[in-house]
Amino acid sequence: MSNSRHLVAENEIEWTAIRAQGAGGQNVNKVSSAIHLRFDIHASSLPEDVRERLLAMRDHRVSATGVIVIKAQSSRSQAQNKLEARARLQEMVDRATKTPTVRRPTRPTQGSRLRRLQAKTERSETKQRRAKVLSN
Repeated sequence: MSNSRHLVAENEIEWTAIRAQGAGGQNVNKVSSAIHLRFDIHASSLPEDVRERLLAMRDHRVSATGVIVIKAQSSRSQAQNKLEARARLQEMVDRATKTPTVRRPTRPTQGSRLRRLQAKTERSETKQRRAKVLSN
């Protein structure tokens, strides 16, 4: 299991300042404080296994072309939004760094099999008792 932290290189991130959506009065129309972060997984310097896990993530932020797009607009400060977007990208990379534990299949114990069969028998008897009694 890999525990080392892989930091994303600053030169591999593409930043775009855009106008934020939502309420904010005149400020929202004047200032491009929201940030679009784009990170190309294929062109990154991350290890191959981390890249594969990032690409396999079922996350709407990972595009079909293998680019992570993160939009941060919660703050009125562009610098704060940049830090937030970077933190979210690093969190995704950290999640992909952890190797998943391999499930080893096990067989049911004899006791659990007996309990299952006993429960089935009891349920069957309960349903049998509900049946209409046929009188001859």
